[in-house]
Formats: sequence, structure tokens, C-alpha cells
Amino acid sequence: MDREVLKDYVRERVDFSQTDQKKGVPMPPVQKQPPEDAELIDLPDPKELDIDTSLNDAISNRESRRSFTNEPLELEELSFLLWATQGIREKLDSGHVYRVVPSAGCRHALETYIAAFDVKELEKAIYRYLPLEHQLVKVTEYEDMENKVTRAARGQKFVGNCAATFIWTTIPHRMEWRYGEASYKVIAMDAGHVCQNLYLACEAINCGTCAIAAYDQDLMDSLLEVDGEDEFTIYLAPVGKIS
Repeated sequence: MDREVLKDYVRERVDFSQTDQKKGVPMPPVQKQPPEDAELIDLPDPKELDIDTSLNDAISNRESRRSFTNEPLELEELSFLLWATQGIREKLDSGHVYRVVPSAGCRHALETYIAAFDVKELEKAIYRYLPLEHQLVKVTEYEDMENKVTRAARGQKFVGNCAATFIWTTIPHRMEWRYGEASYKVIAMDAGHVCQNLYLACEAINCGTCAIAAYDQDLMDSLLEVDGEDEFTIYLAPVGKIS
């Protein structure tokens, strides 16, 4: 039965006339807004980073990497990786934006969190990316954060032994608003698009990453301070410099 989520029979049983979109429910915003008193951090222009790696080389060299050097990540490099995975090309309205990655129905049901362990100019903390403004908002900080994130990743040590770990959550209603029960397969596909962009962008700046789908759901959601129902972790990937 679990294989059925990979098939497209769901479109034969969903009544698309009953979706929130068809009922006239306002579309969900494209970005979760930060608290009014939140600490916001401007990011450098990602297009100013000097990159001389060709797309051909990035694709050819792409591999999952689980071992990183002790070199910190530059803030300019993190800015580039965030833009490469969820950056905005054009804002159409409050519910639609064109990004650098594809998404079913232009719904973009993902949020990006960063567990920053060793990023220059950033305190060690968990942040969330605000693609509309190309900023970070600080979510929370922990003592012994590397071990906490590692434990939430079911003991995979390289998740904490890196410069920063990307953690993607989904807000399903952004996709459900248009597609109802047919949303869940395409949310997972969208996460794959995003992570592949991270792989290629990492290769372009002498970094490595490794896609991870094994984690303790409750622990990871708790670390990000999300409710686990209307927003929850779906994917993660550590990033670090490679020799």
C-alpha cells in the first residue's frame, strides 16, 4: 500500500473542485514571516561570489561527501548556497514567486533552516532563510548544538562535524491549497530538486554535502521549534569544506 504514494492514481480520486483554491480560500504566503522583534541578518549578494567552476565540472564531480575539513564557511558562500537552493528570481504576488528551483504549481512548500556551527560572521545558532529579503532570521541557539543536531540525525556524526547543516521543513498547506491529497508526492519531489541544486552549488565552491532522509522526526522538529503538524522537517544536508 505504501508504494501507492509514488503512483499518480491519487488524481483519479481527488475532487479538485473542493480544494481551498477552488473554494476561494486566500492562498498561503510564500514565506513564513519572522516575529516582529526578530533579529534579522542581511546576506551578501550571492552573485558577487567569484566562481570559476563550470557546470560541466560541477555535474561531473558531484558526489555525496561525509568528511569535511575544519575550515569555516564564509558568509558569502552560505549566501550563495541559500540563493542557489531557494533564491527568488521574480515576485509575482503575495502567493507566487519564481525561484531558481522548480515546484509543482509554483507552490514552493519548503522552508530552509540552517544549523550554523562554523560560519564566519554568524553566531553558532539555528537560523531560517528569508528568500524574499535574502536575509536570515535567528530562530534559537543551544549549548552543545553539534551533539544535539547529531542526535536528532540518529547519530550520524558528520551532520554535526561540518560548517553548517541545511534542514528543510515543509508547510504542506501551501501545496494542499491547490492540490489537496495529491500534494504529498510532489512536495517530496520538490525537496529533491532543492537538494540537487545544493550539491551542484557546493561543488562550485569547493564544498561538499550529503542528502539525508534519516532523522528523529520529533527531535529535529523540536530543535527547529516547529509544531510537527502544520510544519515539519522533511530533509537535511550537512555542508562543509573539502580538501
